[in-house]
Amino acid sequence: MKELFDFNFDSFVTPKIVKIVYVLITIGLGILYLIIVISSFMSGEVALGFLSLVIIGPLVVLIYLALARMGLESLVATIRTAENTGELVRLSGGTAPGNTPPAPGGYPGGPSFGGPVDPQAPPANPYQTPPQA
Repeated sequence: MKELFDFNFDSFVTPKIVKIVYVLITIGLGILYLIIVISSFMSGEVALGFLSLVIIGPLVVLIYLALARMGLESLVATIRTAENTGELVRLSGGTAPGNTPPAPGGYPGGPSFGGPVDPQAPPANPYQTPPQA
């Protein structure tokens, strides 16, 4: 739970709490289903009550449960991609984003304003057209 109060965002908390969130969404949708069924039976229309009990209620719950599941899976997949990318950068000997050392003569996280850091000339532009004579 200490990850919830990590204001530096050094670790991801979503994969750890996504199961709890999904259970809460499922319980909430179950309560919504009961409310739909009870309110339609209380309206006095028995046919509407049975229709909401058999068709409307389950359809609404299944659609919202599928949308919630897809959204949560998308979040987890994005976070796992970020974790795997950081691990690949670490294994290749680089530094992960956010851990970039400052450039020589520059300020952390930005370009150097004190002149070129590397005195080598940039490569020639292969798309540049030669001057017309």
